[in-house]
Amino acid sequence: MYDVIIIGAGPAGLTAAAYSARSMLKTLVIERYPLTGGQMLLTDVIANFPAYVPSYGSEIAKNLKAQAEEAGAEFITAEVTRIADGKPKAVLAGGKEYQAKTLIIACGAEHKKLGVQGEDKFAGRGVSYCAVCDGGFFREKDIAVIGGGDTALKDALYLSAICRKVYLIHRRDSFRGSADKLSKCEQTDNIEIIRSAVCREICGESSVTGIIIEQNGERRRTECSGVFAAVGMAPSTKLINDIVKLDEKGCIEAEEDCVTSAEGIFAAGDIRTKPLRQIVTACSDGANAASSAKNYILSE
Repeated sequence: MYDVIIIGAGPAGLTAAAYSARSMLKTLVIERYPLTGGQMLLTDVIANFPAYVPSYGSEIAKNLKAQAEEAGAEFITAEVTRIADGKPKAVLAGGKEYQAKTLIIACGAEHKKLGVQGEDKFAGRGVSYCAVCDGGFFREKDIAVIGGGDTALKDALYLSAICRKVYLIHRRDSFRGSADKLSKCEQTDNIEIIRSAVCREICGESSVTGIIIEQNGERRRTECSGVFAAVGMAPSTKLINDIVKLDEKGCIEAEEDCVTSAEGIFAAGDIRTKPLRQIVTACSDGANAASSAKNYILSE
C-alpha cells in the first residue's frame, strides 16, 4: 500500500510527487498519457516561471519528473477508471487496483467540446483540441480554428505556419484574447477572421471536409480538412464529483492547504477552486497538497 497516490502528472502532480517522496512517503503517480507535463506540453515557450529563462514547457516537465523520480516517486501510465473513498483509498487504473492512505487529485482540466453535429463522429479524423499535437497532420491544408480567447489566437498563429489557410471563427465581434495576438492574426496573410459567426455542423464522410457556419442569420458551408476547437477548459472531476464537494464552476472546493471535503483526499492545480491558474500556482498547490497529506498521515 502507498502513502500517497497522485492522479495526474502536470506541474501540480509532479511537484506533489517530489515533495511527498522527499518526505519519505511511498508515492505513486498515475498519468494516463505517456508524456508527463499536462498542459505544459502544449505551451511553446514559458517565460514567467521563476528562475527559468524562457523555456519549453516540455523541458520544465522533464526536470520536474526527474526531481520526483530521484526522490523516490514511482510513475505508471494508465487511465484511472474508478476512485473509491474509505480507509484505505482505492484507485482502479489499467485494470489493476492500487491502495493508499491518501489521494492527491491533480487531473487538471480538459478541453470543452463545441457541442455540434459531427464533432464526436470526426474526433481524431479531422476534429482536434490540440494544435501543437495534431497540426502536422494538416500541412498545406485548409483548417478552421473556433474560439475567441488566447488559446484560439495562439492556435491560429501556430497553424498558419503549417496550413495553407486558417479560418479563425468567433461567435462575437470582439475577441477575449490579448490584443497583440489578435493584431498578429489580423496581419497574417493566410488567416481569415470570421467574426459574429457560429459553427453549426462539422461535415464529411470518412473525415472532415467542411463546416456549416451561421452568420447574420444565414448559413453557408466552408470547405476545410480540420477543425480545431479552442473554446475553453473544464475541470476533470467526473471520477471524483460524487466524493468531494465542487463549486459552481465544477472545480473541487479546497483552500490553500488543498484539503477537500473528503477526509484524506486533497486537490491541486487547475482542478481546484482558485483565482489564478498558472504553472507556478499549480506547483504551489502540489507542495501544499503533499504537506497536507503528510500531516494527515501523521495525525492518524
